[in-house]
Amino acid sequence: MRYLIYFFFFIISPFSWAQTLDIQGHRGCRGLMPENTIPAFLKALELGVSTLELDVVISKDKQVVVSHDTHMNAAFTSKPDGSELTKAEESSLYIYTLDYATIEHYDVGIRKNPSFPEQMSTAAVKPLLSQVIKICDQYAREHQFSPPRYSIEIKSASSQYGISQPYPEEFCQLVYRIVSPLLTPDRYIIQSFDFTILKHWKSQQLNGKFSNNELSVLVHQQSLARTEKKLGFRPDIFSPFYRFVFKRNVKKAKQKGVKIIPWTVNSAQKMLRLKKMGVDGFITDFPNRAKKL
Repeated sequence: MRYLIYFFFFIISPFSWAQTLDIQGHRGCRGLMPENTIPAFLKALELGVSTLELDVVISKDKQVVVSHDTHMNAAFTSKPDGSELTKAEESSLYIYTLDYATIEHYDVGIRKNPSFPEQMSTAAVKPLLSQVIKICDQYAREHQFSPPRYSIEIKSASSQYGISQPYPEEFCQLVYRIVSPLLTPDRYIIQSFDFTILKHWKSQQLNGKFSNNELSVLVHQQSLARTEKKLGFRPDIFSPFYRFVFKRNVKKAKQKGVKIIPWTVNSAQKMLRLKKMGVDGFITDFPNRAKKL
């Protein structure tokens, strides 16, 4: 009987952890599939992630495009004629200067990202945020997965306002226009490194114009206390670079009722260390490695 109990614990404990921790697939599952593409998000769902983490930028025709880069990345992009995009051509291919009808003809999956040798080569394009939500929700229903949550990073930098992106007010409005009819507030997070974006989103929530979804602040090394002071409010989620997460950081966040979800954690050993510290989840390029713990 004792051995049966041990066996039962061994079998259920990884699944118990998966249910407790918010495992966020970074750009879907960048380590395995082309980042921020439909194939990456569907693979992440198959691997059991609870949250799909993604980035958004804006096209010339005001479409919300899922992309980490504000330009076409020469490292893994192919032009519509199938030839490789060169580094010299990047500067003329900012997404903010292109209509989506042009963007969707550039492939970002066949060549693979050289930084991720495990990544599969597959045809893929930069999708619209609305497409990602509709397709992933449908896929989850068809396969009887739990409805995924979406952690949407607004890629924004003050130096690029009006150049490679809209100003924060318009950027936030364009994103909200997409998520509001498709997702209930508990199913999406808005995150950003740009405090101005988060401040504006929060002000819209307080004014009753935006729903009360969670807000996550992305930082590198900065403390939660300093972050709160700069933001002017307490975020729902504090998301620092994982190397600067220590037990005392986690304890302070929990005392304040703030979730702590570090980025980007790719080793099973580091995942385990963070789990023991009591983090609420983590962002990873390799959700498959989280399943093995």
